[in-house]
Amino acid sequence: MKRLGVFLVLSLLLLSCSEYQKVLNKGKVEDQYKMATEYFEEGEFNKSVNLFEKVIPKYSRKPQMERIQFMVAKANYNTKSYDLASYHFNKFIGNYPTSSKVEEASYLLAHSYYLSSPKSSRDQANTQKALTELQNFIDKFPESSRVKEANMYHDELTKRLEKKSFDIAKQYYITERYQAAIMAFDIFIEDNFGTDYKEDALAYKFLAAYELGIKSVFTKKEQRINTAIAAYNRLKKSFPKSNKLNKFSSKLEELNSELTKTKEIYAKYTNNGL
Repeated sequence: MKRLGVFLVLSLLLLSCSEYQKVLNKGKVEDQYKMATEYFEEGEFNKSVNLFEKVIPKYSRKPQMERIQFMVAKANYNTKSYDLASYHFNKFIGNYPTSSKVEEASYLLAHSYYLSSPKSSRDQANTQKALTELQNFIDKFPESSRVKEANMYHDELTKRLEKKSFDIAKQYYITERYQAAIMAFDIFIEDNFGTDYKEDALAYKFLAAYELGIKSVFTKKEQRINTAIAAYNRLKKSFPKSNKLNKFSSKLEELNSELTKTKEIYAKYTNNGL
């Protein structure tokens, strides 16, 4: 009996596959549309999309096209084909801006970009798109039950971009490109008000300014040392209890000592008419 049951199941599967192939390749457009819808509702999204691709040219100007476009977009979303999903959701929203499905499509468009957004070390084009679409969704549907999730994803991606910007600035410091590091950290702090990386950004800016000042040629030394001291003071003002202040105290003393020597040498040469 058990073998008979397995046989019957296999027979039904083969019959189903045979029927699917028959309708897919030689079926009438009405039958393809009906089967595509059935497969979509049953969660057979790959088969559904294959069938819908057959019927789209015939339904392009018919009322059913609104439903077809949405199902194609959502089927791609459900099969984790997020690039295709975002393309079709974008198309659906553009073609049917008054559809009852626009709210869901707008959210799933943003979520598709979110799910295809890579870790911070890689290109963040999809992250930027996700942030834009999430904000668009939040602005357009402020009463939606999905707004809480959209805000959560928006915050997560914002932090991801912050980390990438911070890591780029830090890399300048690591590779001893100190002027570029100082500029990059200044831009990072200005562009990311309230960031969790602010203390570290100010600390690395000081370290970069310290290295640049100590290793600088004489003609630029005073100005660069003053820049480093100002960077330390900004860190102290912003984070007066930071444990980094004690770690940097010896460097601050070195900067002040070097500044005094530089001024003495400059005064000596000026007094001698050099």
